[in-house]
Order: sequence, then C-alpha cells, then structure tokens
Amino acid sequence: MNSSVKHVSKFVARLGLNQAIVQELSAQKKEPEWMLNFRLKALEIFEKKALPSWGPDLSELDIHDIHYYVKSLEKEQRSWSDVPDSIKETFDALGILKAEQQVLAGVGAQYESEVVYKSLQKQWSDLGVIFCSMDNAVRDYPDLVKQYFATVIPAHDNKFAALNSAVWSGGSFVYIPENVHVTMPLQAYFRIDQPKMGQFERTLIIARPGSSVTYVEGCSAPVHRSNSLHSAVVELIAQEGSYIRYTTIQNWSKNVYNLVTKRAVAYRNASVDWVDGNFGSKVTMKYPCVVLKEEGAKGQVISIGVAGKGQVQDTGAKMIHLAPKTSSHIIAKSISKDGGSAIYRGLVKVSKAAQQVKVRTQCDALLLDKTATSQTYPTIDVAHNNVDISHEATVSRLNDEQLFYLMSRGITAQAASALMINGFIQIFVDELPMEYALEINRLIAHEMEGSVG
Repeated sequence: MNSSVKHVSKFVARLGLNQAIVQELSAQKKEPEWMLNFRLKALEIFEKKALPSWGPDLSELDIHDIHYYVKSLEKEQRSWSDVPDSIKETFDALGILKAEQQVLAGVGAQYESEVVYKSLQKQWSDLGVIFCSMDNAVRDYPDLVKQYFATVIPAHDNKFAALNSAVWSGGSFVYIPENVHVTMPLQAYFRIDQPKMGQFERTLIIARPGSSVTYVEGCSAPVHRSNSLHSAVVELIAQEGSYIRYTTIQNWSKNVYNLVTKRAVAYRNASVDWVDGNFGSKVTMKYPCVVLKEEGAKGQVISIGVAGKGQVQDTGAKMIHLAPKTSSHIIAKSISKDGGSAIYRGLVKVSKAAQQVKVRTQCDALLLDKTATSQTYPTIDVAHNNVDISHEATVSRLNDEQLFYLMSRGITAQAASALMINGFIQIFVDELPMEYALEINRLIAHEMEGSVG
C-alpha cells in the first residue's frame, strides 16, 4: 500500500466556534431538531463558563484556532474494503482488521470527526447487542438515546463537557440486553490527522441488569506544529448486577490537549472498572469517576500517566459513594522524566446515607531524573463514621543498586531501566488484553530511549 497517499476530507468547518458552525455541523449530520437544540443550549453554557484555573496551564490553547468538525467520508462503512486506502492504511498499521477477525466481538474506527467503519459479529447482534456510532444511534435508536444521553454527564457539568455537548461527533453507542454476557471485547480506535483539529467523540454504554461487556479504545495523532484538542465525553450506565470494563490507551502526540470527562453510574450490585493509560499529549486532564448509587455497587480505577519533556499528565479518579455497602479501589501509577509533570488528583466522597463502605487508594510515583516532578492532590470527604478507608502514596526513584545489579549481568542501562519500570507498572499491565500489554511494554521502552546513560 502506498503510504504517501493523503486523504482529502469531504468537509472541513472553518476555524472557530459560533452558533452558525454548530448549526452547520448538525445540518451535515441531518440531525433531529431536539439534538440541534441540545447543542445550541450547550454552546451557551460553554461560552459562559471560564477555563478551569485549578489545574495545568491552558493559556496556549486557542479555542478559536481549531476546526471543530472535519468529515472524512460521506457515510460510515460496514465493509473494510470500502474504506479509502488513505484512511485504511492508518488503521491497518495498527492491526485493526486482524484483531477484529481474531479476538474482538466488534470494532470501530474514527478518523477526525466521524466514525468511518463499524462492525459487530453476528453472534452478538443476534442476541440484541447494539454497537454503532453515536451518530447512527441518534437516527436508528432515538428512544434509547433520548432516555440515557447526557443523564450521567450533563452539558453544564464543566466547560469541556459543555463544549463536547455542543460539537460532539462520532464515538460509540453500546447497548447490552439483560443477562447477555459479551465475552469478547468491543474495540474503538480514534485518530486525529488534520492540523488544528478538535475531536469530540461521545460514547454511551448501557449494560442492562445481569449483563457484562468489555470496551477497549485506543487514540493517537501525528505531530503538528499547531495545537489540537481532544475533548471526549464518556457515559457508562451499569444497571443492577451488571459489569462494565472500559479500557483506554491514549498515545497522543505532544501537541494535543487531552481534556476528557468520563463518568459511570453503578446501580445495585453492579461493578465498573476503568483501566486508563495516558501516554503522549501536551496536557492531559482526566479523572474517571464511578457514582456508586445503590447498595452493593463496586468501582475500580487503575491508571498510569507517563510525562516526558514539556508534558503534564494531570490524572486521577473520583469515587462517589451514595449507598451503603459500596466499595471502591483506586490504583494510580505515574512516571515522569525530563522535566515532565505527573499529577494525581482524586476525590473520594462518602454521603451520609453510605455506611459499611470500603475504600482503598494507592498512588505511586516514579521519578526518573532530578528535573521530573510529581504532585498528589487527594480529597477525602466522609459524612459517615461507619466506613473503612485507606489512602497511601509513595514517591521513588530508580534504585541504583538494582540498576547496577542488572547491568552487571550484561543488560544495558536502558533495558535495565525498562525492566524496573515494567515491574513498577505490572499491576496495570496485568489488567490489559494481551495485545495492549505488549504495546505498553513497547511504549515504555520507547519512552526510556536516551533517558539513562
């Protein structure tokens, strides 16, 4: 395949954001009036809210110098052979089709603002599983979308949730019927190629009582001189006795602002796991949340952030306990080098109605040189005394004695460092599908190039 072929987009919105652009976006999608109204109200909220001042510096993000909608194809494809070569080669290199054939229940690929390909194996569609783009769900399943859309993360939640609500495009809609267990992962992959591009996918996963599903997403972008923006909204609804696992591996280029809102609601005896890997980007602000709404609900976040030169990884988790006998577990790992900044920002909140609650939080930071930094901002707000809560945090450097020992056995400094770092993040890697675990090891090895010796 000729890798020099460049894709020409079907439609590129002019730079900037206003009411006319939102109306144009909605018209391009042939959306119903209720969705256009939702977008326009969200735009008003976005324009009134200030940028967050409590986190990383966002002063270089020019919201008027971004294309908020780029349409790559006239319509989503069901056959991989119908996707243009200029787009297909990007995803072929990532093994998307091979994975679909071997280990996935379904797969989707989003290029710029639109999903270009989506498929679901027949064995799951026959059971009533829905896996489609969010755009198609608005058209094909309007009653379901109206019932659940923006109920977990409303437009007024924060400035970037409002922005996503105004200009969202693409993303996934997943519906798992009652007592259906999807034993193979669903996967989506998101790619930004256009410079000065904003990608604003919207994902909604509904697990009906007694069902289960694993969803995996990967994200990447090439390097451009100008900044790009990725601001997704992800809503998970885990109904009674259901289980959702949502795994993200993001490897954005270092000109991308990655400002994401992700939240789940877990009902009686339901469980939600977030497995969250953050590599690349200029600034990441992401704090997956589980609202433990009914008795017996469980939530877990296992995350890693790797910050190199010129990068800020501001990541963490939120656990909101609203009911008794709920439990949560947060494991946050970070690695920083070359002046990079890794920040843990977390919230554990226990309401007056929540007793016999169990919470475990563990934050571990690894600094690879004297210029790297790590900061921890945990907030624990407990309104009931019948709870079991623990929080521990460590900051460490590579052990010189262990490094020397490995090098004395003929292992290079770079390989020895990578081994030690892999040990540090093993608890995260163990939670990944095999192909992603291998990818993490490659990313770690790449990050270590030139950092030792």
